Amino acid sequence: MTQTSMLRQITDFANRADPYPVYEELRKTPVLHEEDGPYLISGYHDIEALLHDPRISSDAANLAAPGADELSGPEATGLPPSFIRLDPPEHDRLRRIANSSFGPPHRPRRIENMRGQLEEIVTELIDGLGDAREFDLVDQVAYPFPVTAICRVLGVPREDEPRFRAWVDPIVAGLDPDTRTAGDSEKAAQEARLQLGMYLNGLVEQRAREPRDDMLSDLVHSHGPDGAMTTMEVLSTAVLLLIAGHETTVNLITNGMLTLLRHPGVLARLRDDPELSVRIVEELLRYEPPVQLLPQRTCITDIEVHGVTIPKGSRIWLVLGAGNRDPHRFTDPDRFDPDRQDIQHLGFGSGVHSCFGAPLARIEAQLALSQLARRLDNPRLVEDPPPYRQNAVLRGPRHLNIAVDGIR
Repeated sequence: MTQTSMLRQITDFANRADPYPVYEELRKTPVLHEEDGPYLISGYHDIEALLHDPRISSDAANLAAPGADELSGPEATGLPPSFIRLDPPEHDRLRRIANSSFGPPHRPRRIENMRGQLEEIVTELIDGLGDAREFDLVDQVAYPFPVTAICRVLGVPREDEPRFRAWVDPIVAGLDPDTRTAGDSEKAAQEARLQLGMYLNGLVEQRAREPRDDMLSDLVHSHGPDGAMTTMEVLSTAVLLLIAGHETTVNLITNGMLTLLRHPGVLARLRDDPELSVRIVEELLRYEPPVQLLPQRTCITDIEVHGVTIPKGSRIWLVLGAGNRDPHRFTDPDRFDPDRQDIQHLGFGSGVHSCFGAPLARIEAQLALSQLARRLDNPRLVEDPPPYRQNAVLRGPRHLNIAVDGIR
């Protein structure tokens, strides 16, 4: 494998099921740059340092030569950039407002108090499998679970949840286009984003008049030191939480079950000890992270990494999947080991852009995997490797068909 082919190897769908040999080769060149392409950073310590470096921007306006990024998903048409596409201080202002209604210190129990609701959702989804002897984990459990959860967080009325899911489907499909149907897929996604935006706008107006105990109400009525979000900022934040949080959690649960089925000893331990799910999920975030790389980074001044000068305005790809298996950081990194003592992974990023929805994603994955381990009788993979999504950034199986002897 030559250096000049490395960029294409990473994005090549043929390597989607197992990108880790490519990453191992990539780490031999800590800063890889192909002509006119991005700078690829693959070592754990380099990635972590750059995630905390104020000279690295998430705002595409800082690119020296702005253009379409082949790994960027579509933005919600008509809405301002969400805070993950902004830099401090504007990023910090919006994130602080959002976090004040999502977690500590203002709402320290909001997500934790949802644990009972989340467990009920998973239970209903697994109950819905009936007496099936084979099912698709993605379509029947991992995909609907996060949508329902985020509806509850935002405050979408339960009777509207089916409509909400109907809009989410084409939007998420637009993140993973099939080249044969890319035009139709994007058209459907744009229409769905329009309908979703109109619906959420109506919900925001309603919460402005009649606030409730939900996140949308908190965002609309925020009066902290950072002021209030505009209506457009509220909508952009809601869409971010929905889309970014949904796809990553689907992949975390699906990659997790795939990994457990490949490691039956760990699956058996989880069946007997649900609390093991905490350590399993952290190791999964290292071993099979749902976000493989961050392609939307730009340096706002010349910077030096490993003796290589990266010019101002250059695009940088931070390859989290490679950093998470860096042998200079983790012992025996290609081994799945939930008993690992040190799992300070890059699965949720780090620094000011660390994953906003991490507390919710962790609980969702812990509950889903522990229930699946307990309730599936003799689960086994129908196909290994399973069919994967096209997306190289948000990596996970498109389907995961599991055969069982029964559902407990």
